[in-house]
Amino acid sequence: MSVSEVVAPTWFGRVRTYLREMFPVGPRLLVAAILFFEIYFVLLLNEGVTEFRLGAGELVGAWSVFAFLLVLRIADDLKDVDVDLRLFAHRPLPSGRVRTADLRVLLGIVVAVTTVLNVAFMNNLPYFALLFGYGTAMSLWFFAKSKIQPNLFLALITHNPVLMVLNVYILSFGVIKYGLDPFSLTTFLLAWTMYFPGLIWEVARKIRAPRDETAYVTYSKLWGYQKAARFVLLLIWLDVATNVALVFAVSRLALIPLALNVLWITRTILRWRRDPDAFAIAPAVDRYTYTVEGLMVVAVATYLTLGYF
Repeated sequence: MSVSEVVAPTWFGRVRTYLREMFPVGPRLLVAAILFFEIYFVLLLNEGVTEFRLGAGELVGAWSVFAFLLVLRIADDLKDVDVDLRLFAHRPLPSGRVRTADLRVLLGIVVAVTTVLNVAFMNNLPYFALLFGYGTAMSLWFFAKSKIQPNLFLALITHNPVLMVLNVYILSFGVIKYGLDPFSLTTFLLAWTMYFPGLIWEVARKIRAPRDETAYVTYSKLWGYQKAARFVLLLIWLDVATNVALVFAVSRLALIPLALNVLWITRTILRWRRDPDAFAIAPAVDRYTYTVEGLMVVAVATYLTLGYF
């Protein structure tokens, strides 16, 4: 069956195909809500706030996280279409099952709706403008495509900080709403602890054993698999250090599985460095990250329902 025979006849059908394969709405909404409320409640609990004034702003904030991540996904597909035609021809856009115009319309709708909601309900519009302004600059390769696109490390240091900007957007809402110190140790640690997982994931997914390397540019190809794995391990230990400092104010018991998790991933990465053909490193790192974020969520939920322990 040719590609033309499976192209959905309507815009809604083509967009549904794109979202199903590239950005499943249900799981991504859940991730966005977890990210927003995890930062929100860890901030408040570490600052001693236990009486919460929840309203429409929190829902709009969670939606804005979802919308921004969707915007990044669309922008990446639009700006990387030439590369995807060579390396990921099965994806909806390079395969022709979704058109460039479809994604541009979807992008416009998402940005317009999110802007209106932020103007109507949020207290941190300058940070919203900063977030989407940074996202726009990313989609344009910071006006230096010829230098950034072929340089994987340069792409990392220019694009990955957007996760920090997203964290600051969330933090600014809680800080302004409750009149908190924007430059406290808590805000500093939260900005970093929610940044590290994205950075770890971005690097780990581009680390491969020597026999698995292809034309796709990876960090293991640039630095060697030993150095790349060592860099990920360094990021993990920095991540767990910030997590310990924040989780302690919420739950002492959560520190036990947190420590066991970091010891497990450390041992796993050291094993992989000795024998990179034994297993893939990215799934193990994903498991570590999901466990850490899950522990943070459980610790916050337990505090909100049962109190500190």
